[in-house]
Amino acid sequence: MRTALVIGTGLIGTSIALALTARGVTVHLQDRDHDQARTAASLGAGTAGPAPEAVDLAVVAVPPARIAEVLGDAQRRGLARGYLDVASVKGGPRRELADRGCDLRTYLGTHPMAGRERSGPTAATADLFEGRPWVLTPTPDTDTEVLNLALELIALCRAVPVVMEADAHDRAVALVSHTPQLLSSLVAARLADADDTAVRLCGQGIRDVTRIAASEPRMWIDILSANPGPVADVLTAVAGDLEETVRALRSLASADDAKRGEGAGGIEDVLRRGNSGRARIPGKHGQTPTAYATVAVLISDRPGELARIFADAGQAGVNIEDVRIEHATGQQAGHVQLMVEPQAADRLTEVLRGRGWAIRA
Repeated sequence: MRTALVIGTGLIGTSIALALTARGVTVHLQDRDHDQARTAASLGAGTAGPAPEAVDLAVVAVPPARIAEVLGDAQRRGLARGYLDVASVKGGPRRELADRGCDLRTYLGTHPMAGRERSGPTAATADLFEGRPWVLTPTPDTDTEVLNLALELIALCRAVPVVMEADAHDRAVALVSHTPQLLSSLVAARLADADDTAVRLCGQGIRDVTRIAASEPRMWIDILSANPGPVADVLTAVAGDLEETVRALRSLASADDAKRGEGAGGIEDVLRRGNSGRARIPGKHGQTPTAYATVAVLISDRPGELARIFADAGQAGVNIEDVRIEHATGQQAGHVQLMVEPQAADRLTEVLRGRGWAIRA
């Protein structure tokens, strides 16, 4: 691939353009918001404006509701040899393209499973897709050349290709992406009118649960409007679990020992099913989940402290598999949770203590 056109210069489109440009592809940028396209260009994502001739690949990075319109127009104008979209819903746009009589041979629906809470070109990064799954939904009609162009794009973005059927993809993202967004927002909404004293008690748990609630509402309305049925199906199942959990909690408050026992059993059931589901989430690099040991280190909120602790861990010959920071309320300090292989935890603890770090038991 030598040339590409990115139509839509939001977070995903600009990140793709940045990755391609960094690897020597000539990228042209288009957006109905010309200022946004110029902003992406100023960041090094390519050149704002139409390509002088047909490019190798056109990437349509607009909301799901606009895919058919934008892609159909690009095909009629002959802007590229191949076309793909990167919307988070696949079945509906493909059916609309077919209804419009678009050429499905030169089109491939895709979805990079990456994103951020922030939107727009200034939030984009060239490494957004590295190591992330990138779904492809080819059909028997898809030209081999277009499939190869899509695979080349994914390789240039250093993502991992995953082939799925379009409607199966939509059911999957309803479960693992769209429903979690709504549930995170529902929990965060409880905080909007909460007492200030309660909000000040927020710890890492509530921060983890509500992190994605900071996402742009308009973007999610576009996404959910294109995939309402599968999301509603998942939420219906969640609602059933919630009703059972509420009944179990009410039983725990009963004066009757038998009812309290039933309530405890109901709560244990949902917690254990949660354990089982959590254990199925892929681990590092998509591999089988690994149970890491956690070494919690007290750290002050000063420049260079994280670099120093990572350097000391490196001197211990220990690889940090993951890291989390838990800030202390009302103090310029916190705990860094270093996740390591279980057999390395004692060695790391010993070395860090020897270098003056306070380890939380």
